[in-house]
Amino acid sequence: VVIGIRADRKPRALEQRVGPGAQLDGVLRAPRSQPRILEAERQQRILAALERESVQYVLVGSMAMAAHGLVRATRDLDFFVSPTAENVERLKRALKMLYDDDPSIDEISSEDLAGAYPAIQYVPPDLAYSIDILARLGSAFAYEDLECEEIELDGIRSRAATPAMLYKMKKGTVRPQDRLDAETLRLEFG
Repeated sequence: VVIGIRADRKPRALEQRVGPGAQLDGVLRAPRSQPRILEAERQQRILAALERESVQYVLVGSMAMAAHGLVRATRDLDFFVSPTAENVERLKRALKMLYDDDPSIDEISSEDLAGAYPAIQYVPPDLAYSIDILARLGSAFAYEDLECEEIELDGIRSRAATPAMLYKMKKGTVRPQDRLDAETLRLEFG
């Protein structure tokens, strides 16, 4: 599944940052030549901002795996959010704490997350990584259906998908990294 900000609503600031050739099949992505590793310090700042604003979210992907002791490098931060208008406003406030001059944050909408475009890839101004914000993944997974648990990551309270949920999400995908993650989860947690 490819996620992104709808090309027909592409903010000018985002277009200027990602540059030519960034649009692929109606999805905005940073050019491959940009460094995109998400450092632990940045992850902590993002999670702290989400917590300060009381955003209802669940970590999935490599950050959720790291929360369960399975650490690997990542190029993005993936999480599901409740697509309610109030929660999306809290999410936008959290992102603005980190990227206060980025007008593309205002393009994130509860209408998109609750509607036909339930996933947004937000690329911060420095292009160092991306944040994948999902409300549902097709008809298979939705925020309200995710099995999750409260965790603490470096003193920051968070919520992460359980190992069993992560396994369900990753086991049937075509992406090789997801299949490897599923196998690691199966071996580690049974």
